[in-house]
Amino acid sequence: PRHVMSLSLCTDALLLAMLPPARIASVTYLAHQSTDPTLAAKAARVGINYGHTEDVLAQAPDLVLASEYSTPAARMLLRQVHAPLLVVPDATSFADIRAIVTNVARALGAQQRGNALLAQMDVTLAAVRRNRPAQPIRVAAWSGDGYVPGKGTLFNTVLQAAGGINVAATTSGPRSGSFDIEQLLMADPDVLAYGADQPAPALKTDTADHPLLRRLYAGRRITYPELPVECGLPQTAQAAQQLQNEMLAVVHSPGRARPYGGAP
Repeated sequence: PRHVMSLSLCTDALLLAMLPPARIASVTYLAHQSTDPTLAAKAARVGINYGHTEDVLAQAPDLVLASEYSTPAARMLLRQVHAPLLVVPDATSFADIRAIVTNVARALGAQQRGNALLAQMDVTLAAVRRNRPAQPIRVAAWSGDGYVPGKGTLFNTVLQAAGGINVAATTSGPRSGSFDIEQLLMADPDVLAYGADQPAPALKTDTADHPLLRRLYAGRRITYPELPVECGLPQTAQAAQQLQNEMLAVVHSPGRARPYGGAP
């Protein structure tokens, strides 16, 4: 394929990592507006789409990448006109990421680039394994809206790789749970982890910045990059490394509020 189009932010990141701009028809407006400067800079060099069927018809791609849940109308049209469409599944493990990168690279004719990305992922994961904390660090992914990723999520996989225990995985259902502030305090994590892409001020952020949480978790609040923790990307290994570094910085800081794993 010489004119490839992406219809989701996750496939935007994969496509931009694997092909030169000359072979990319467009990526979504989400990539163009990304708070990740590297992704936004790459997206600025290629066309833009809004996931509309008109975009697909106008750009006439010879391959379209889409996620399982993105732009259903456009995907339906592509199937009706028998246009080449590759639907990329969600990832919940590094094995899933390996399969996704391998399959997408094959479809793009970019196997060498895909192999290089996976090799770098393996190097990073080996470094993460060597640096795991002696005692697991209990973590809650907290955004203030009540949703906490639990078992069977990529966040849980990333956190486990980094040497953490996801408190929501021990109290919630298969994929996610719901915490209010009282439940969060009862779960008593060592660290609160926030997605780095913070929303505009709203009730959600007011809850996340509750004064009690600010006091109890002073010095124990960290951030993680959201895109590679929500999408199955080779960069997900780097997200695990960043999360691990931030967790270790908290628990080894002489000014932390209490020993991790201890009583409040």
